[in-house]
Parts: sequence; C-alpha cells; structure tokens
Amino acid sequence: MLVGTQFGDEGKGKLVDYLSDKYDIVVRYQGGANAGHTICFDGKTVVLHLIPSGIFNKDCICVIGNGVVIDPNALLDEIKKVEELGYDVKGRLFISHNAHLIMPYHKRLDSLSESCLTGDNKIGTTGRGIGPSYEDKFARKGIRVVDLLNREVLKEKLRENLAAKNKLISKVYEQEEIDVEAIIREYEEFDKAIDPYVTNTQLYLNRQIKAGKTILLEGAQGCLLDVDHGTYPFVTSSNPTSGGACTGSGVAPNHVGKIIGVCKAYTTRVGNGDFPTELDDEIGEALGRIGCEFGATTGRKRRCGWIDLVALRYSLTVSGVTELALTKLDVLDTFEEIKVCTAYMLDGKEILDFPTEHQTLSRVQPVYKSLKGWMASNANARSFSELHPNTQAYITYLEEALEVPVTFISVGPGRDETVFK
Repeated sequence: MLVGTQFGDEGKGKLVDYLSDKYDIVVRYQGGANAGHTICFDGKTVVLHLIPSGIFNKDCICVIGNGVVIDPNALLDEIKKVEELGYDVKGRLFISHNAHLIMPYHKRLDSLSESCLTGDNKIGTTGRGIGPSYEDKFARKGIRVVDLLNREVLKEKLRENLAAKNKLISKVYEQEEIDVEAIIREYEEFDKAIDPYVTNTQLYLNRQIKAGKTILLEGAQGCLLDVDHGTYPFVTSSNPTSGGACTGSGVAPNHVGKIIGVCKAYTTRVGNGDFPTELDDEIGEALGRIGCEFGATTGRKRRCGWIDLVALRYSLTVSGVTELALTKLDVLDTFEEIKVCTAYMLDGKEILDFPTEHQTLSRVQPVYKSLKGWMASNANARSFSELHPNTQAYITYLEEALEVPVTFISVGPGRDETVFK
C-alpha cells in the first residue's frame, strides 16, 4: 500500500509508476479528478487524474476502486490520452460498478458554494464536484456506475435529486436550473463507452489475491487532507489514509503487508488551511521555483516550506507506515542550510503532538533544527553510498527522528533517477 503523508502532491505517481513492474495489479482507492499524479518516462511527462499510475507498465492491471468518485468526461479524456501514447487500456483497466459518479450538478454546486465563502473561510476546492458527490454518497442519494445499466432507475434517481438541487441552484444561488433529460442522454453515452471496463472489482481483487497475485493500493492526496484525520475543515472529502485503502478497494486489512508513506524532502500545500512551516520569503519562493510547484490538476501555485516532522510523525502513526519514500530531494541541492521542524511552540510551551483543529494549529510556531546542505547534485547516484555525505546525514537524521526507515529516495523526476536504500 502507498499513502501520502503530507498535504498531497508528494510524488506518489512516480513511485507507483516505478513499482508497477513489481506488482500484478495497481488499485486507486479514493478521491477523484481533483488529484494529479505526474509521471516522467521516455522523455514524456504525463499527468493522470483517475487511472492508476501503473497503466504505463504494459503487464500491469489497473483498477479504479469503489471509493473513487468518477468524472465521466475526465475519465474518457484520460483513456484517450493513454491510448494515444500507445498503451492498451481495454483488458487492463477495470472500474468498480459501485464507484460513484460526479454529475454536472455536483460541479455547479461545488463552484457556487465556494464562491459564497469569503477570506479565510474558503476551502480552496478545485471546483470539480468531488465534495458534493461524496455528500450525496453518504446521504444515500448518489448515482453509481451500476445505475447506468437501468435507464428507468437512472431517470428516477436523477429526477429526485434534481428536484432538490435545482431549487437550491435557482432559489438560493439564483442560477439557471439544470436539465434532467440532457444529463440522462449524456450519461447513457458514457455508459456505452465505459461498459467494457465495468466489473465487480471487490470480487475480482479478492479472487486475484487467492490466486497469488500481488496488489499495490494507490492513494490520492495525503494524510493531512484526510476528512477524518486531517486539518479539518481544510481537507478533501475522502480518506487518503491506510484505512481508506481497505474500504475504497474491498481488500481486507489482513491482506495488507507493507505500507509505504510518501513524503517530499520539504513540504507543500495547495489551497487554504494552516501550514506551520510555510515560508513566505525568498526561500519559499526558491523551493517553489526549483520544484516547479504548481498543481498538476489546477495549475495553482503551491505554498512551500521546510519539512515538518511533527506533522509527519502524526501521519506515520495514523496510517501505520512501515517505510518511507523520500521524493524531490534534488530540489534541496542548492541550499547551503536546510531546516527541519522538530517541534512546535504553543503559548510559550514546546509541543511534539500535531493538533488537527484549526484554532490551535493556526497559533503554533515551528521549532527548527539546522542541517548542512550538500550544494551538489545527486542525480547520478543509484545507491545510498553514492549520495553526498551531507545528503546521507540528512536522510539518516530523518530516519532516526521519525523511527521509520527511508527505503526509496528520488533524486530527480525521471523514472530511473531513484535510489533504494
């Protein structure tokens, strides 16, 4: 299993792409098209939003699990993109029949709701309908992939949903209502296009486990954006943590082996919300510029800061991480001094535990330890011993402070620019 340990954007896509030749199946278990996994290989850079990052390994089967909310247009565009790159999708991609669909009214309500918020109350949503789709799921009003199979069932559910949604859109937001029949026609065409991919993925995955196949569960976003365990309310609408992997795939916890936590060598965050180590200065600007820190989905500039061990320890505990993958280490190559947040100061007292509530987290101040930078490139290193001594010292310090081994180190964006420890 592979999970994000920060605010998302940790580089999970590269790791899944790299590891996919060691697994038979890769499963995306939560989130929607608000997540972007960037993969660099053979001189190409590709961003995936829904299809698991193992799709570019021709021997790997990819599954979109029941915990994902699917935007039909985004999915079809992505399938087309992968096929245009010369990779077969049919027979290698399966979509859960229980996955929920993002409807046009979800996107509309997402944008309208966010536009009514002001200042610090804005969540920073991508406006792609993720939250409203999950809201309907848990209100038991969602439209699932399986509902597309019966036109009358689809019609009945849509009419019932839109009777309430259109009142909200027209009476509260004073916008034009959405046409039910147009949605039915659109989603019937979508059903025809995805029908070859739809299956009972829970049943499929468990049969493959019995047959001895290996499975990698791939999450989107990160622990600090988890709706239950993150910096609520500035979170996503699903569970990127390891617990979400089981519910979002149908794979039971007793089948899970190692849990790989992915973190950057520094920290970034997209959207609003507390960020204790954020650097609103030339160092933060340099991290963003060198790291090309712009959202793969939205293009929004990411906020940047030093690595935060208080937050990381919390994430590793919540997800039960057994080993760490450290990404974008190369972004630190030009820094003479590198800082690590080891604790917080709150009301004059040092604290080591991460407070998830906004009222407390917004008041903490980071306590830093300074380490020597290496002022050199590690791009050609393929083993830990080949890394610069100061780089080795940085990684060893993280391992000792977090009490979790770092087993994967990314020294560049390319698939092969990787060190295993």
